[in-house]
Amino acid sequence: MILPGSSIGILGGGQLARMLALAAKPMGYRVIVLDPDPKCPASSVVDEVIAAKFDDVTALEKLASACDVVTLEFENVPASGLAVLEARVPLHPSAKVLEIARDRILEKQFLNDIGIKTAPWAAVRVVEDLEGAIGLVGVGLPAILKTATLGYDGKGQARVSTLEEAQTAFQKFGKNCVLEGLVDFEKEISVIVARSSRGEVRAFQPFENQHANGILDVTVIPANIPESLSSYAEKIALEIAAKLEVIGLLTIEMFVVGGSSVVVNELAPRPHNSGHLTIEACPTSQFEQAIRAVCGLPLGNVTPHSPAAMVNLLGDLWQNGTPNWNAALEIPNTKLHLYGKLEARAGRKMGHITVLNESREDVVKNALEARDRL
Repeated sequence: MILPGSSIGILGGGQLARMLALAAKPMGYRVIVLDPDPKCPASSVVDEVIAAKFDDVTALEKLASACDVVTLEFENVPASGLAVLEARVPLHPSAKVLEIARDRILEKQFLNDIGIKTAPWAAVRVVEDLEGAIGLVGVGLPAILKTATLGYDGKGQARVSTLEEAQTAFQKFGKNCVLEGLVDFEKEISVIVARSSRGEVRAFQPFENQHANGILDVTVIPANIPESLSSYAEKIALEIAAKLEVIGLLTIEMFVVGGSSVVVNELAPRPHNSGHLTIEACPTSQFEQAIRAVCGLPLGNVTPHSPAAMVNLLGDLWQNGTPNWNAALEIPNTKLHLYGKLEARAGRKMGHITVLNESREDVVKNALEARDRL
């Protein structure tokens, strides 16, 4: 166990690192982040920022020597950097987990190999692969072409309806891709699993998610699905975490199909945007649970206190000046989180609002109203 008073390193200094640090500090941990930006969002709440690129060997060695464990806020850290760390300090999740989770080809193959259903898919490594991929059973057209790596919030994705559109998109991406058949889904959910270095596991109940322009827009707990499906989704998530041997958090994004089954969409071995509402909604937030897991402490209770809804605040809200925080916070049980980013840009996640209430319907209505008031 890595006990309070020890030092935790975090790769990346964005909003997830900021909220990880805000969970770790009250527990008595020292927190150091490595990020290229010395004024990253986490900088105002951590003990130290090592301002360097993620493949800077000297900086990585400095982080390793100063910390008792290292975790991360995003999975796209160069393999060479992970190797430097893993040779010197416990790294959770491991380089092996990250190798799979950051590459859609490896991720989907892993899931299918352990019997987990995904959308029909095919790897596209050169443009000539597209015709064969389209001909596979279940893929066809229209379909979604996605970059195998470095895609997030709708980036690196294109809906294609013809071979010519697919070829144009592939040439634009200029890297390995996957072509996914469309899934006729009813809703999107996510399950966040914590697995500790002691082997203890615990899952948050499913969150229901709505996206806009490829970016998460609204998350609600409880998800509006049958209890049997909720239990099934949690079971699948726990199985994936165990087979992947992840230590820390693993988020499993899923599509609900047919009212009684799920198709796994993506994995994220870190805290997730859909889990932000756990800060207020659960006795143990996803961020505290992540700290407990990587440090080998007992995992906390994650049963929600009440229904909750979260809405993302994008940089678009600042286009006419400072948002009207006062008007939003007049709504009872509204909690505001801003990430300390210095520049508001369209589509950039600047913060979120969480609202608690006694009914699922009321939290969604109140959360949307709070954002509208801004």
